[in-house]
Amino acid sequence: MSDYHPPIEDMQFLLHDVLGFQNDDLDRDTCEAILGEAAKLASEVLASLNSKGDEAGAKLEGGEVKTAPGFKEAYAQYREGGWNAVPFDEEFGGQGLPYALAFPIQEMWQGANMSFGLCPLLNQGAVEAISHHGSDEQKAYYLPNLIEGTWTGTMNLTEPGAGSDLGLIRSKAEADGDAYKISGQKIFITYGEHDMAENIIHLVLARLPDAPDDVKGISLFIVPKFLEDGSRNAVKCIGLEHKLGIHASPTCTMDFDSATGYLIGEAHQGLKYMFTMMNNARLSVGLQGVAIAERSYQHALAYANDRVQGKSFQTGERVAIAAHADVKRMLLTMKSQIEAGRALTYEAALALDNGDTAKVDILTPLVKSWCTDMACEVTSIGVQIHGGMGFIEETGAAQYMRDARILPIYEGTNGIQALDLVFRKTLRDGGKSVKEHIDAIRCDNFKKYFEALDMATGALLKAGGDKNLDLASAMAAPYLRGFALIAAGTLLQKSLVGLEGREDKFATEKRRTIEFFNTNILPLAKAHLDVAISGSGIITA
Repeated sequence: MSDYHPPIEDMQFLLHDVLGFQNDDLDRDTCEAILGEAAKLASEVLASLNSKGDEAGAKLEGGEVKTAPGFKEAYAQYREGGWNAVPFDEEFGGQGLPYALAFPIQEMWQGANMSFGLCPLLNQGAVEAISHHGSDEQKAYYLPNLIEGTWTGTMNLTEPGAGSDLGLIRSKAEADGDAYKISGQKIFITYGEHDMAENIIHLVLARLPDAPDDVKGISLFIVPKFLEDGSRNAVKCIGLEHKLGIHASPTCTMDFDSATGYLIGEAHQGLKYMFTMMNNARLSVGLQGVAIAERSYQHALAYANDRVQGKSFQTGERVAIAAHADVKRMLLTMKSQIEAGRALTYEAALALDNGDTAKVDILTPLVKSWCTDMACEVTSIGVQIHGGMGFIEETGAAQYMRDARILPIYEGTNGIQALDLVFRKTLRDGGKSVKEHIDAIRCDNFKKYFEALDMATGALLKAGGDKNLDLASAMAAPYLRGFALIAAGTLLQKSLVGLEGREDKFATEKRRTIEFFNTNILPLAKAHLDVAISGSGIITA
């Protein structure tokens, strides 16, 4: 198993030399020091538990979940180091650091051990939801412990038979004095039960007796595992899923049997409130895609440099497979897309910090969808580079592929992300926001790609104007793929400016990586957009 080395140099380059990150309290050296400390925990503690956790998994015993060996101790080290508090409000014990710095830190947790990193990811969403929509009393009681990490948070959305159609959920909430009694069953609840924290705060979607039908009748409730008096609430884990990957992350079926819950905000506004968590989590899931792809790349590169097989065409000597053209192509395919995805994700983080909601709205489906599809491709290539040994679990390459496969599915499938880009971000305002974003990133060097993006956007708007929503829906996925490739490519082009005057190893490799992306990956953008325009009609015929 290869070591994990957080790519701090590329993180720093992106923040300071490409994206223009500026903060009076966080100069380049200070960021370097913070990232360096995070890297120690990621590489020395979390990464060493990754394969062990995959093998051992989480265990359900008598309604209690025991996490994989070492996870509880690692979480305590993570929490005691103050890492859980990084991006949160100082009023409630957070460190108040910008997301532009929090994302590189979080990339390390996910790259080192994605099963571990899922716990703070879900907790972050719970903090965001309560911060934005909770009462002052709820904020004062729940946020300090959630931010410190003494407690962790969950999202309880879907139910058996509902899937992504939350209008079908049937969990009930009945008034009980100042509280409510919550009854129902929730599935696919990440870290719904575990032994790493003192309390688990469930955010649960449920219906009041007078609720309207469909999604308009959903309310959001806080349902703690332990109540304020220390008593155990009537919520328990009744099953753990047996999954393709992320074995050490407990994915729970949760049963609520008249459990005590507390309404967040107004009744029937739960879906709107939950999207505060969802949108935050979608960017974080895109970041997971970058992280797991990076880990897979490092693993494949180490193997390729070590594995001697075949002869050089030039010397006739046996060489490591990293010297063969096809392996070079695969490694550059991995590296170039990872660096493009990292740039796109960090740009979204910077937009979050700057309060640029229009940019965040457009980047969210691009980041979540493209970066997670990319992760599946890259981790699959990682297995391919290992050859037959990649198909054997002992080499570790397969775990990254298995772990990555969940990413295009959860927090809204990538098909849903594409529909979000088309209907909520493009057609809703007649293309105004999307066109403004395209014009803002327009790059003269990519003229033919932007012409293709303009044409596809126009075709999409025509389908919407003609009320041919099935056609617009069919166009969505290839449109998103083409859009994302172009958006990521422009950031790589911007990177060339940050490299001016540099001739060191990092700069030389970066230039080569960018050239490879421009000549081997970016051309696919035009193909995707051509498919959106010309190939979508057959789907709805």
